Amino acid sequence: MLRVVLTGSIATGKSTVLARFAERGIAVYSADEAVHELYGGQAAPLVETLFPGTVRNGAVDRARLSAALAAEPERMAELEEVIHPLVREKTVDFFNTAEAEGAALAVAEIPVFFESGSQYSIDLVVTTYCDPAIQRERVLARPAMSVEKLDLILSRQLAQTEKCRRADHVIDTSGTMDETLARTDAVIDTLLAEAAP
Repeated sequence: MLRVVLTGSIATGKSTVLARFAERGIAVYSADEAVHELYGGQAAPLVETLFPGTVRNGAVDRARLSAALAAEPERMAELEEVIHPLVREKTVDFFNTAEAEGAALAVAEIPVFFESGSQYSIDLVVTTYCDPAIQRERVLARPAMSVEKLDLILSRQLAQTEKCRRADHVIDTSGTMDETLARTDAVIDTLLAEAAP
């Protein structure tokens, strides 16, 4: 089975591209969804130990955690040391299950794949990319987003150009939705051909 990671910087169209893979019948997984699950249970006590007062009713209160990290941004690495191994475990389980179920191709969306040390056994990397001006416009249109918060996020992410250089396939999402879907379909067709026995 071909194990593929989908990555890309904030607001570069990862969710749209992942949804297209799913529409095409490919097994998909989102690390962001894994984090949501972990915050709702397994990871909550670990986060509370690191950042007291950020857990309510057994689940991480994301607003409180964001506030704690905004006050001490240098502590993000501590949170990542706790969360990344748990996400990695869930992602490996996803790939193993997909393979056991006979999938020829499976895709896991891992936004911080390059930043987190890439400690996954995978075959190929697909990255999304868009014009930086479009990226900023998309992010700043999100609720509760500010220029300062965006700059902090981007400072913690590898530059888009470097992600593109390291990837096996790049999908430019700067254009219309139809153009993005067409580019995604072209990559999917290539991957399916490569995964075929």
